[in-house]
Amino acid sequence: MELEDDVRGRVPVSRLTRRDFVVAALAAGFAAAVRPIAAQTVIKTDTRGLTAGEVQVPAPDRNIPAYRAVPKTGKAFPIVLVVQEIFGVHEHIRDVCRRLAQRGYLAVAPELYARQGDVSRLASAEEIMETVVARVPDAQVMNDLDATAAWAEKNGGDGRRLGITGFCWGGRIVWLYAAHNPALKAGVAWYGRLTGSTDELRPKQTIDVARSLKAPVLGLYAGEDQGVPVDTVDLMRDELKAAGDKSQIVVYPDAPHGFYADYRSSYRKGPALDGWKRMQQWFKDHGVA
Repeated sequence: MELEDDVRGRVPVSRLTRRDFVVAALAAGFAAAVRPIAAQTVIKTDTRGLTAGEVQVPAPDRNIPAYRAVPKTGKAFPIVLVVQEIFGVHEHIRDVCRRLAQRGYLAVAPELYARQGDVSRLASAEEIMETVVARVPDAQVMNDLDATAAWAEKNGGDGRRLGITGFCWGGRIVWLYAAHNPALKAGVAWYGRLTGSTDELRPKQTIDVARSLKAPVLGLYAGEDQGVPVDTVDLMRDELKAAGDKSQIVVYPDAPHGFYADYRSSYRKGPALDGWKRMQQWFKDHGVA
């Protein structure tokens, strides 16, 4: 079944509104850095049959905003944590939550750098990386994801069926979280960085945790990704093989970075649909669905 069949009530959107971000609320629109939007591929999943909107997740030091989508009827839903791109919890990430909720999940995307700044006000990806993302500690992200999983379990989710998926910046976080949380059943990482320098805020890169994963990860990567070269994907495969890990990596040879991002020109329908199907099967095979 293709993604179009999985997600009900979708309509094209040519313009998406933005509103001011405050710590207690999420930005509703896109960061300026992701424009121009490829209008013909922008998709919106409606909320028929869902409860969807902003929630507050209690973290140890404060509440953090998050976007949650879940079926209106039923209980003990499998939980999927959705991890943002560098551009924050914008409309595309919110729509991913709705797509998952239409499949029966409680999907929740916490704003993982609410403490560091408002990326919706920044004009370029470089500015976002330098002024916000570079100041986000991995330890903070792990703790906030733990808090989000705990919140979801108390609010209709089944903590025994916990999964995670993330895109770009969030893809890297998926790998790290799979090495962090022993309660996680499975993860799906979309073109997340695998290698790179380390520092006090980021003491390990993805490849450094390949031999200590506590849950299997499906990595979905792009053969034409200039930011995550295929040779680093091969290195990660070697590390996983050496560890005897059950994780898998799929590379779409002709796809660029961001091939699932249907709101911009990097979107590639074939790989996006195939990756979506693989994600659903991965969660089913590993006890999330």
